[in-house]
Amino acid sequence: MSKIVVTGANGKTGRVVVADLLAHGHEVVATDAVGPAGHLSVPVLGVPLLVADLTDYGQAFEVLQDAAAVVHLANIPAPGMYPPAVTFNRNTAMNANVFLAARAAGLTRVVWSSSETTLGLPFDTPPVYAPVDEDHFPYPTTTYALSKVVGETLAREISGWSGIPFVGLRLSNVHAPADYAAVPGYWADPHARKWNLWGYVDARDVAAACRLALSAPVTGATSYVIAAADTIMNRSSAALMAEVFPDVPIRRELGEFETLLSIDRARAVLGYAPAHSWRDHVEH
Repeated sequence: MSKIVVTGANGKTGRVVVADLLAHGHEVVATDAVGPAGHLSVPVLGVPLLVADLTDYGQAFEVLQDAAAVVHLANIPAPGMYPPAVTFNRNTAMNANVFLAARAAGLTRVVWSSSETTLGLPFDTPPVYAPVDEDHFPYPTTTYALSKVVGETLAREISGWSGIPFVGLRLSNVHAPADYAAVPGYWADPHARKWNLWGYVDARDVAAACRLALSAPVTGATSYVIAAADTIMNRSSAALMAEVFPDVPIRRELGEFETLLSIDRARAVLGYAPAHSWRDHVEH
């Protein structure tokens, strides 16, 4: 691919995605709504940062000009940061504008960040089964999650209109290596992180998933759970489910610390193979 646009490039995940794509020989256009403009961002990102507001369609269209593909990460990244209506409206506007601009600009691939929240988080109402997979959808419980569900619907329809493959990555709770120092603090109370079945994903594995999704042999609009291979806890996955969600059916035998957010489909279709774990950074 001659040129890949990364939106949300100045965020925690975006910076790692940009670095990964550059390391694999791609030309990258990095854009974000905030951050230093032009050459001032080069030491951080490795490329200039184009500041653009993607809630404006004209800016989204200009950003995607002459690109082959887009990795669309720009969004309000979680519920509770803004009033619910603001979160929904901004995220939906950004997704719609980028998707429609991708069609108008003739891109060949759209990779974008959906969310694990579409699967029913926080699990105040227990999941229907575990491990939770792509079929456990949609169960939005916030306007943030709803914006992602709407985004997946937009992706499906615009892909159908345009023939462009859209790949949605239902990202788990993204961690950078610096975040792992806090992990032992989660272990005493298994209820504290039941909200996403003790899931997480390393930002470096997210970057690999984005890169793989750019060339995966897919058509239409497809979505995949992207999580680490393990949970963030130091006790077995079966024991966690037995204590916190004793009535939830377990559909298959679990590995000792196996993720309860199934990544089987991402492994099979995208070639996703998470290589990073908190266990490489923290004594356990």
